[in-house]
Amino acid sequence: MTTGTFENEGLKLAFLDEGEEDQPAVLLVHGFASSMRVNWIEPGWVQTLTEAGFRAIAFDHRGHGKSDKPRDPAAYTPQKMASDCFALLDHLGVRSATFFGYSMGARVSAFAALAEPQRVERLVLGGLGIGLVSGVGDWDPIAEALRAPSLDDVDHPRGRMFRAFADRTKGDRLALAACIETSRDELTEAEVGRIGQKVLIGVGTEDDIAGAPEPLAALLPNAEVLAIEGRDHMLSVGDRRFKQRVIAFLNTPS
Repeated sequence: MTTGTFENEGLKLAFLDEGEEDQPAVLLVHGFASSMRVNWIEPGWVQTLTEAGFRAIAFDHRGHGKSDKPRDPAAYTPQKMASDCFALLDHLGVRSATFFGYSMGARVSAFAALAEPQRVERLVLGGLGIGLVSGVGDWDPIAEALRAPSLDDVDHPRGRMFRAFADRTKGDRLALAACIETSRDELTEAEVGRIGQKVLIGVGTEDDIAGAPEPLAALLPNAEVLAIEGRDHMLSVGDRRFKQRVIAFLNTPS
């Protein structure tokens, strides 16, 4: 496994690259308050993809993991975060890849597919359904929870969940609060309809954050849905059925 850093917009970002250069590349784009380690290494995605013959490339978003952590909300628009994806591909000399994003990473991947469609071969959108268009609820309490002095000061249930997650992963809470303020921009139905790549949408049936996957699939020209039975937003990530379906999807002809 190759690890290192690359730069974009003056920020130094951490990445990993596992597999051979001539293998089909999958860019792994993690979720909010997570990291490539928490989202992709520990749940076994890097191993699953490489054992199936793919080149797994992942990075820590700005504000996350071992990457630089600006505290200005203006640094975290989906467009800027998508530019990090392309900067990493440029750094590695990769012309195009499948983009596999989870939650916030799925949103960033969708923006990337619109920005440079020739570089996004196909899409896996995990943990995000129609919330890509309609929004994923009121996240201001999450920002407030991240800025609170301690978890004991947080009453909001989702705020407590994300604050506890950020504490467990030792995240920079002020950078994450800045991120959540601007990273959840939505796409219009018309914009979603212009995403022509093959898309797999995987959402847990107990996920109360993502929004239903079927209405999003209906807006896309070439999408299929996996309802991950009995899994919520946090537990869908490493689900065995999700892994099997993603590998099958990646192996289907273009």
